[in-house]
Amino acid sequence: MYPIDVNSKFQFTKAVYYNFNPIPVKKPWRDATGGFGNYAPLQGWVDIYDSEGYCGGTFCSSGIIHNILPLILTGETKTYQEWYDYIYWKMRNFGFQSGQIVDLGQLDLIMLEIMAKRENKPLHRFLGAEKDWAAAYKGGGSLLSDDEGLTADMVRYVEEGYRTIKFKVGSDWGKNMERDARRMEKIRAAVGNHIEIAVDANQVWNVEDALKFAEMIRPYHPAWYEEPVHSHDMNAIKELKSRVNMMVGYGESMRNGFAFETYAEKGVDHLMPLVGRMSKMSDLIKIRDLAREKGLRFSSGGTVWINAAFGALYNENEMLENHEPMTEPIGECLSVKPEEKNGRLYLPDIPGSPVRLDIKKLEKEGVLESVKYFTGASVKQQFAVRAAY
Repeated sequence: MYPIDVNSKFQFTKAVYYNFNPIPVKKPWRDATGGFGNYAPLQGWVDIYDSEGYCGGTFCSSGIIHNILPLILTGETKTYQEWYDYIYWKMRNFGFQSGQIVDLGQLDLIMLEIMAKRENKPLHRFLGAEKDWAAAYKGGGSLLSDDEGLTADMVRYVEEGYRTIKFKVGSDWGKNMERDARRMEKIRAAVGNHIEIAVDANQVWNVEDALKFAEMIRPYHPAWYEEPVHSHDMNAIKELKSRVNMMVGYGESMRNGFAFETYAEKGVDHLMPLVGRMSKMSDLIKIRDLAREKGLRFSSGGTVWINAAFGALYNENEMLENHEPMTEPIGECLSVKPEEKNGRLYLPDIPGSPVRLDIKKLEKEGVLESVKYFTGASVKQQFAVRAAY
């Protein structure tokens, strides 16, 4: 998948976990089913070091302390592939859609970064990218925004250079379709016919209601219709696709590549993994390749500043989602990040990940709640799966 040596060896020696206080968004934000509220979905950041002094870091949950560090801070030396396989099967009884399996995905990202730093390469170049940018579309469009504010945001996205934009539908828990259709009409009139407009329903409807709304917005030529019904109801998705005659996108809720094979079989024509929820980073490439093989559309969501490293491996029509209400406050936590310009993210020429956490700023602004240091002697070495059965 990547031109990397999966037999590269790792001995992990320490970790530093930065726990955050809640980080407020610019203004309260909501989608059709109630996410995500007044705060950015960030809990913390972890730096993990190997025996050579190289470090990889990423945003994470505190679960990485309980589920990953006891397994890796043991003094053992394993290859990249051995570490991954060992922990993957340790996580099995949490379930392959669990938060714990996502913690493993963050370790995978960290190991890739450490390997890139060992070769003094930016992560995207280490993974085989031949360009230093990623294409993106811009989303936002809170249901709490009035029509004028929403339209102004969408126009601004276009003025910033984005050719594809997206907003939320499903007003009043899906019961006010007229409002959503009116907003689609206004945005189309404001940006013209040359701009792609996608809508995201966040799984709020059943099949019949999703079909009803599709007919209401059809005159305004939506680029795609994202998650109109439940993301795990594969038969509902199949029925919808057999009747809707519109591009339908799914994938943000899924945490491994296997689910996307099922989506493709059920007729989903836009595959949309989310980088921060994947159990393995190379699944992004597997899903991209599946989309290419089947002639489907592909895009990738999540923390766009990190996701850009993988977006550099995609074609221009395989875009990242830049979800402004979320990515803006996350970006303000960083001292280094990709440059947003004319619908692209340009990656910095630095070893490893394209982002650096701004610890001094987080301390100054009261965002940093605590810092914890871990070595083999300070973590609870006895790992146990603790979950509901």
